[in-house]
Amino acid sequence: MIVRNLKDANQSERRIVSPDGNWESARLLLQADNMGFSFHITTIYAGADFRMHYQNHLESVYCMSGEGEVETLDDGIRHPVQPGTIYILDQHDRHILRAFSEMKMACVFNPALSGKEIHNAEGAYELVAESVTD
Repeated sequence: MIVRNLKDANQSERRIVSPDGNWESARLLLQADNMGFSFHITTIYAGADFRMHYQNHLESVYCMSGEGEVETLDDGIRHPVQPGTIYILDQHDRHILRAFSEMKMACVFNPALSGKEIHNAEGAYELVAESVTD
């Protein structure tokens, strides 16, 4: 059994802050845990507006607090995001996430992230990065 605490993760190398200042993420479950997926609690800062395109990963995102929208770039549809909303990027969807207020999101990635990833120029995570262990 693996047991971790969000407060502890936020005070360790499991807390990653984006260089662009849009988000921070506490990565609670990672590739080294051998579960086949990773689990993160991510804070999207109010006013964030950024493109992502997870070419190497599938992601599910559940909004716990805050409000914003996610826009799918292939069709231009804007989907409201508020507490209780889940969006699933099951087609490696190119998208824009906008935070109207600070948002707390629970995120699951497949394949699992190793822990140090940040978005590349295309808004994706690379498949190989330095691993975080504890």
